[in-house]
Amino acid sequence: MKKNLNKVYLKRGKEESLLRMHPWVFSGAIHHTDDGIEEGQVVSVHTAQGEYVATGHFQNSSIAVRVLTFRDEPIDNDFWKRRLLQAWQLRRTVGLADQPGTDAFRLVHGEGDLLPGLVVDVYGHTAVVQSHSAGMHRQRHDIAQALHEALPDRIRHIYYKSETTLPYMSQTGEAENGYLLGGCEDDVAMENGLKFHVDWLKGQKTGFFVDQRDNRLLLERYAKGRRVLNMFCYTGGFSFYAMRGGADLVHSVDSSAKAVELTRSNVKLNFPDDSRHEAYCDDAFRFLERMGRPDSPDHGLGYDLVVLDPPAFAKHRGALHNALKGYTRLNAEALSQMKPGSLLFTFSCSQVVTKDHFRAALFTAAAQAGRDVSVLHQLHQPADHPINIYHPEGEYLKGLVLYVR
Repeated sequence: MKKNLNKVYLKRGKEESLLRMHPWVFSGAIHHTDDGIEEGQVVSVHTAQGEYVATGHFQNSSIAVRVLTFRDEPIDNDFWKRRLLQAWQLRRTVGLADQPGTDAFRLVHGEGDLLPGLVVDVYGHTAVVQSHSAGMHRQRHDIAQALHEALPDRIRHIYYKSETTLPYMSQTGEAENGYLLGGCEDDVAMENGLKFHVDWLKGQKTGFFVDQRDNRLLLERYAKGRRVLNMFCYTGGFSFYAMRGGADLVHSVDSSAKAVELTRSNVKLNFPDDSRHEAYCDDAFRFLERMGRPDSPDHGLGYDLVVLDPPAFAKHRGALHNALKGYTRLNAEALSQMKPGSLLFTFSCSQVVTKDHFRAALFTAAAQAGRDVSVLHQLHQPADHPINIYHPEGEYLKGLVLYVR
């Protein structure tokens, strides 16, 4: 039986985006709400005339409701299991659920899987759950139960990791990381036959960046005989793919000492006692600028394949201008030092930076560096990070492979 929900009433005409299946209700579109609505509660959304439109999680922010369904249905255990099984079926369709040599992938990608505010990454038999909304946080135990019931043979451990992803917690209590089910000490997962340690306890995001899987595999094809520089290396994913691809030398750089140690351990896991790899704890801009000075001991290392995969430079639209300046400066510095015939794999994971914004920043960087550049590949997020066609904002990862003359 469906329980009565608190209601949110829209201003006249503000239901149009919902009728086009966009999964967000902005605070400015709301006329009034029932009394007593708490942050994270499931609410029903109605037109000014009182007609039902959608059901979703309420939150005290500019995105006031994240829509779970456009059908008047209960948000219960059956709902969660159905959505999670639909997400699992998508991963089976793209060949990830049972792919030999790969047991790490994203199972739930927010709006792309019709579960806005929820991320679930799978590493072996462990699922790492992350909430990006108060509603998903409030229902974390329901989600964990449904996840275990939906996939009992695959998911044996569920770790909740949301301390840093919930900006509005006024009425939901503190987010505390920890196991919701089981407890796993085996932190080694596999991707395309390569092993890596996953620090889901204290690492960034859910412990590994599974969204670069396809792009790492592409880099491997180009690595043979090249001298590779992997900036913002984090866990070293691009580094050990480059080594398997036959790179002559691979240098990994990150400003985090913990990340550098994780990179070293991952390289050692796949290529023990391999002298081709070195890792450095340093600021990316400082490292590149120092290399460009003739008096630097690092000058003349002659990298001919460079990876620039920085963290998001813009978390919101107000930071867009400075972010684009940052992308331009970073890429111009790298391009100015690359010898003819080099390759640059460069990325932005800032959601507010569009493909056109990023390409314009690269255009400016190439002009500032005075280099002739051709685009070989336009890169994006993989199939386990699907984009809801009604929610284009979900296309966050964009990248280019540039050939530098």
